[in-house]
Amino acid sequence: MGPHPAVAAIRLAVRRVLHDVLAAVDGDIPRAPAAVGVPRSPAAAPPPLVLVACSGGADSMALASALAFEAPRIGVRAGAVTVDHGLQDGSTERAREVAERLADLGLSPVETTAVAVGRDGGPEAAARSARYGALDAAAERHGAAAVLLGHTRDDQAETVLLGLARGSGTRSLAGMAAVSGGLSGAASAIGRYRRPFLAIDRQTTRKACLVQAIPVWDDPHNSDPSFTRSRVRHEALPVLEKALGRGVVEALARTAQLSRDDADALDTWAREAERSVTRPDGTLDVAALHALPPAVRRRVLRSAAIAAGAPAGSLFARHIEETDRLITAWHGQRPLNLPGRVEASRQGGRLVLQQADR
Repeated sequence: MGPHPAVAAIRLAVRRVLHDVLAAVDGDIPRAPAAVGVPRSPAAAPPPLVLVACSGGADSMALASALAFEAPRIGVRAGAVTVDHGLQDGSTERAREVAERLADLGLSPVETTAVAVGRDGGPEAAARSARYGALDAAAERHGAAAVLLGHTRDDQAETVLLGLARGSGTRSLAGMAAVSGGLSGAASAIGRYRRPFLAIDRQTTRKACLVQAIPVWDDPHNSDPSFTRSRVRHEALPVLEKALGRGVVEALARTAQLSRDDADALDTWAREAERSVTRPDGTLDVAALHALPPAVRRRVLRSAAIAAGAPAGSLFARHIEETDRLITAWHGQRPLNLPGRVEASRQGGRLVLQQADR
């Protein structure tokens, strides 16, 4: 008798990702699972290490259990990291308990890391920044080929709704990528972060933990209405499903993938266009910019602003729209002040983006 369908689903998702990781690291692998306990040839490279980021919640514990089951069957070492954000009473003890559960699953190495959460961008963004910083450091420290994250299809739907509310364009509707980030050297081809569960719903991960008798911790922040994502999860999405019927989550997740494909294509077009509109002196040719489709032109302008020193996280749609008006609605405007002390100005047939103190 095989595993419960929920357990089978999470294991299959992780197995596919591990095969992809091995294929990128080794160049090629057999698709049939290797026998458990069969060592590699002494001449072979050491087995790559894959870490799972685990908070102790159902999604990440399900991911950890699937990784612990699948990794030894295809010649991968499996470890885990749990991040203590220090935002709740007892967080240190809870992180220790999660680490013990991860070790009980057979993961090694397992480490806990405490972070100091700042205030930049609001509490959710600050916690996310601190968490990824800790995960980056752990991956570098252990030489991990990849870090697995437990984001589900439900998380993806929430991300798309948040992007829609911000009105930041196609890229914000693309949600979370299945692969993101990057390591130095050979591992850069696979990306640091992998999200195996983007096609799996939250109910499946919770069921997988239940049938395997895996204890989970429900973070009270996930139901705290003071957090934007919590309101989307518990208020906005239920209202949409009540008004539009079931299937909203699946539709939003599908929108993310379609938007990502479109955004990737436009980004590729923009990179090629940027080379064609850039003059030998580094300025941009206004006539050539004007001939580009707006979606491509705005991407070129954003890339040029970042190259000139504007921080990507502070460069919003309104900044790009005003810069675009120097191309499409020119009537002698004064230079624009962009984030990072970058100045955008039109000088004859050229668009110049440079540090204002030059």
